[in-house]
Amino acid sequence: MEIERTTSAVASAAGSSSSGAMAVDVAGGAERPRFEPLMPSEMSGGRPQFRKVPVPSHRFAPLKRCWMEIYTPVYEHMKVDIRMNLKARRVEVKTRQDTPDVSNLQKCADFVHAFMLGFDIADAVALLRLDDLYVDSFEIKDVKTLRGEHLSRAIGRLSGKGGKTKYAIENSTRTRIVIADTKIHILGSFVNIKVARDSLCSLILGSPAGKVYSKLRAVSARLAERY
Repeated sequence: MEIERTTSAVASAAGSSSSGAMAVDVAGGAERPRFEPLMPSEMSGGRPQFRKVPVPSHRFAPLKRCWMEIYTPVYEHMKVDIRMNLKARRVEVKTRQDTPDVSNLQKCADFVHAFMLGFDIADAVALLRLDDLYVDSFEIKDVKTLRGEHLSRAIGRLSGKGGKTKYAIENSTRTRIVIADTKIHILGSFVNIKVARDSLCSLILGSPAGKVYSKLRAVSARLAERY
């Protein structure tokens, strides 16, 4: 009688501890523990995680002018703390107790970095809302070594008269392009970035704009059929 009472007490204690401690999946007659995902505040031993984005000198005034447009989506929608470190001249973002997902921190850092590269706020904010967007950067010298007037003409071919060529590539590939001196930055999905980069490389190598347009039309039609 004493043994039966002890056995039932142990069984009830084990049942209550298993139900209270963690959820259990029963699959194929075997019990497997099911762990809930950790909150960002529970990772790294409860310490907050940081990202730091340096601010170039030529982007300091635009950052000051558009600060509230950057601050609002980061702090209110992504639940990530953000501040401007004037002494170190960089923007710092940090997770907080109610940050829902740890990936939000990297998204916010990418958003701020895209703004520093020269993208508009309206375009860069898409990095916060969509998962499959990236920023790809390369230099003209990575494609072809050009100097003097040859380099100036290549930059002129990339943008076109009044930015016509750049806008045509952006609209047909659904990307956004920033041409900053000899550096080129492209914001978009992986496939679209590749198409835009191929068109820009053809222009750098000397292809006329008309030839690039016709190739873009063919590639855009193929992409439209695929998706």
